[in-house]
Amino acid sequence: MTQPTDHGIAAPTTMILYGEVRNFEEIPEDEAAFLEGVIAALRTVNDPEIPVNIYDLGLIYRIEVKNGGVVEIDMTLTAPGCPVAGQMLGWVQEAVAVVPGVSDVKMKLVFDPPWDKSRMSDEVQLELGLI
Repeated sequence: MTQPTDHGIAAPTTMILYGEVRNFEEIPEDEAAFLEGVIAALRTVNDPEIPVNIYDLGLIYRIEVKNGGVVEIDMTLTAPGCPVAGQMLGWVQEAVAVVPGVSDVKMKLVFDPPWDKSRMSDEVQLELGLI
């Protein structure tokens, strides 16, 4: 039996690989490398109001990898009335689309559950002086 591996992707995000919900520790190395690429791409997109990337800010609720390299992402916004909501979805889609192995990116904007600061990583909360 192998030891659980921390792939540096732990966050309050649901990971679904080929129809199966996975705990971060159970992700095989080859699938983890692909997810690390997707997450690295997500971390290149910053929220325009809070200068922090959307992944560590907790705006990504679900990442689902489907056969053929299709990646579905559910994300939210810090506030429903965000003036750049449509643009942000495009930024995320463009960032993830260039990850090797990704054939298509499907985005869904969700507001349930509403975002709050508890979804931020501890590092971001510390950086912003919230803890």
